[in-house]
Amino acid sequence: MKFFVDTADVAAIRELNDLGMVDGVTTNPSLILKSGRDIIEVTKEICDLVEGPVSAEVVAKDAADMIREGKLLAAIAPNIAVKVPLTWDGLKACKALSSEGHMVNVTLCFSAAQAILAAKAGATFISPFIGRLDDINLDGIELIAQIREIYDNYDWSTEILAASIRSVNHITDAARIGADVITAPPAVIKAMAQHVLTDKGLQQFDADWAKTGQKIG
Repeated sequence: MKFFVDTADVAAIRELNDLGMVDGVTTNPSLILKSGRDIIEVTKEICDLVEGPVSAEVVAKDAADMIREGKLLAAIAPNIAVKVPLTWDGLKACKALSSEGHMVNVTLCFSAAQAILAAKAGATFISPFIGRLDDINLDGIELIAQIREIYDNYDWSTEILAASIRSVNHITDAARIGADVITAPPAVIKAMAQHVLTDKGLQQFDADWAKTGQKIG
């Protein structure tokens, strides 16, 4: 499974990238706002840092303007994946941009039917939103399973990018069900290293080591 980091915080991306935990990055207008930086400037810095795909999202609503914005974003760096919404106009933009050789991430997917359309339109990535489905008492992981089954039935190359990750369980469940990629905030990825029994074991080791009166080195 590939790990994408869902942030525009360059320092956080760099920390995880240095550990080999970053296969790509996803951004959106909300994350750009949070960064407080110019979209072109920060996206270029991220692309220079990370070798894998960096998703940069259009903000237009009609296909023609999405395509225009998408081309401007794609010109930032070769590893840009243009992010478009899963609307009819977004699908038109996806088809146009992917036909020109650009990577396209179709976002805000909430049904298997939508995922079928994205694959047919040539999406590089489809981004089903697990957490937002869970918020309205629907099963986000079940959607990942449905898309996995459908894509495998037809050997479609569109990669399933599990998004709206809220917890470590979301990541492990998405991995078990066969998502190709997860994108998660840095804090959630780092939380994967935490376990109460690991902490308890370290406390016991520290206490016992102190009793030996020894030092290493």
